[in-house]
Amino acid sequence: MDIKSLIAVFGTVFLAELGDKTQLATVLFAARNPQSRWLVFAAAATALVVAAGLGVLAGGFIAQHVNTRLLTRVAGVGFILIGGKKVPGLAYWPFTRLPWSQWPPGR
Repeated sequence: MDIKSLIAVFGTVFLAELGDKTQLATVLFAARNPQSRWLVFAAAATALVVAAGLGVLAGGFIAQHVNTRLLTRVAGVGFILIGGKKVPGLAYWPFTRLPWSQWPPGR
C-alpha cells in the first residue's frame, strides 16, 4: 500500500467517524467512568478495529464475486440518495412526485 492510499483511507474513515453515534457513545462511557478512561479507549478502539476488519473481509469477499466498478457505482448512488434525503427542502424522491415518506411505492 502506498502512502497516498493510506492517507485517503485514514482521512475518509476518520472524518466519517467524527461526531457519529460511536463517538457519542464513547464520550458518554468516558464521562460516566472518569477513572476508567483508558479502559473505555481500549474497548472502543478494539471494537472499531474488529468492525473495520469485518469490513475488509466482506469487501474482499464481495470483490471476488461482484465487479468492483459496478459496486463502486452502486455505493456512490446509494450515498447520493441517502445524502439527498438529508438535504432540507428536498422533499421528493428524485425524478418523481413521491414524498420520501412514501418511498418505495406500494409499501
